[in-house]
Amino acid sequence: MHRIYRIVLYTALALGANASIAGDTALEALRVDDMKKLNLHSAPQAVPDIAFVSADGTDMTLADYKGKLVLVNFWATWCAPCRKEMPALSALQAEFGGDDFEVVTIATGRNPPPAMAKFFDQIGVTNLPLHRDPKSALARQMAVLGLPVSVILNADGQEIGRLMGDADWHSDSARALIAALLPQS
Repeated sequence: MHRIYRIVLYTALALGANASIAGDTALEALRVDDMKKLNLHSAPQAVPDIAFVSADGTDMTLADYKGKLVLVNFWATWCAPCRKEMPALSALQAEFGGDDFEVVTIATGRNPPPAMAKFFDQIGVTNLPLHRDPKSALARQMAVLGLPVSVILNADGQEIGRLMGDADWHSDSARALIAALLPQS
């Protein structure tokens, strides 16, 4: 049964490879399980040019990721659903991360770097960035009202989708959605 499910998902993926975002029937067919919570926008939306603190302590903005599909995940060390979903985000990055895709994690609010590192160590995540939004300026401007929130940015740096709450980002449906959104070569 699981094999049939994958065949249906990847067939829908192949049919919708060059489709628009919202309302596309092939992409809608991929929105099953946790991905039902993913809101795909009818048109790309601008994101604010607000700085956050990179893992190495320098300021950066989401515009620094232009040129690739990006899944931005807002989280916090005290957030239980964040702890639950972070390993799936790590697995998604391990599978798809590279020149065309990246998972960008941004801890919003008061999250001391040592606590963030301990959080990742405890759950075995080694391949995601420890970026911070210490004053929640970016999160506020992006209307992040609870945690976790995941935002998908297209290669132009525009928001094309948003999922509020935790999700299994390494499920068959999530992986098929990301693959469908990646540039086709």
